[in-house]
Amino acid sequence: MAFCTGLIVANIYYCQPLVILIAKEFNLTETDAGKITYLTQIGYALGLFLLVPLGDMFERKKQILIITGLAIFALLVAAVSHTFFVLEVASILIGTCSIVPQLILPLAANLSTDENRGANIGMIMSGLLVGILASRAVSGSIGFWLGWRAVYYMAAAICGLLIFLMAKRFPQSYPAFKGSYKELMGSMFSYIKTQPALRETSIINFLAFAIISAFWTTMVLFLANPPFNLQTLQIGLFGIAGAAGALAAPLVGKLSDGNNPRKNLMIGFILQIVSIALFYFTGSHLYLFVIGIVLIDIGQQAIHVTNQTRIYTLIPEARNRLNTIFMSVSFIGASCGSALGLWLWGQGGWELFCYGMTGIIVLNISIYQFYGKKKSQFK
Repeated sequence: MAFCTGLIVANIYYCQPLVILIAKEFNLTETDAGKITYLTQIGYALGLFLLVPLGDMFERKKQILIITGLAIFALLVAAVSHTFFVLEVASILIGTCSIVPQLILPLAANLSTDENRGANIGMIMSGLLVGILASRAVSGSIGFWLGWRAVYYMAAAICGLLIFLMAKRFPQSYPAFKGSYKELMGSMFSYIKTQPALRETSIINFLAFAIISAFWTTMVLFLANPPFNLQTLQIGLFGIAGAAGALAAPLVGKLSDGNNPRKNLMIGFILQIVSIALFYFTGSHLYLFVIGIVLIDIGQQAIHVTNQTRIYTLIPEARNRLNTIFMSVSFIGASCGSALGLWLWGQGGWELFCYGMTGIIVLNISIYQFYGKKKSQFK
């Protein structure tokens, strides 16, 4: 499950190091070409909201295989697109059809005991994070040598292989919900009203995803311009620096099985603040930048794995719907973050970007403190 999750989630992030190459082919500014990064995330949020709840209604394995097949189609459309508009549409479809990891996670949660659920989620999140980080390195390398279209062809081929693997290895999972799709979707809104822990985790993840997404989108422009002037191949390799976050995910998952998982959130906030400080003072010293990448990814895992473990303890029979709310809000945050990062870069460069991210972290800490005063309501 961790292996498949990592390779499928990579579809969302392949485009980030390719922005410069795509801008050149379609004669666009780098900022305009960067739109595909947040359009993919918008598509992902749509898929989360519309498709993931069906995991509580239909057999999950079958749903996973069908959606992966649709992802292959979307990736091939991107590979053959000859106008930027077609690539934009394909990017939305790629995001929509890359929600399989959010079907795998509830499936894993259902197969886990209460004692090892956090550890298992952390393990799968390790695979997911490795996929995110490796996707940037692989995409940058293949894009440099073979062109950006080759990346989408490669991704389609990988998904084709994964369909056979998942069909053979994944267990079947039959849902308990017996109502209609309208009732299924309506129940999600009642959970938002009645579950304060769901509201808190979703809001905090919205802002955390905005920060990490803004960074990975904007850092491409930062490194491609003076004083570094790096090429796509070199920029993609920076994704490897975040591998420490993948190593941290299982540990965070185990800690989240304890009595007070919220303390992990503050650790994540502190790591984010330190990383932004390192980015601000990078100057021409790339070693500070690399350390910042490691810390911001570990901080992201501390926040995300903790929050995801918490929501899976709330209503076991509604895990897909709870995950839908949680991850839809998270990736709306990611999309907003990418757009905000590009805007901050255009208005004031890297310095203004760092100021903006610091403000978001402070806001997130304030929200954390607000809900902390009502901690008796939370698990």
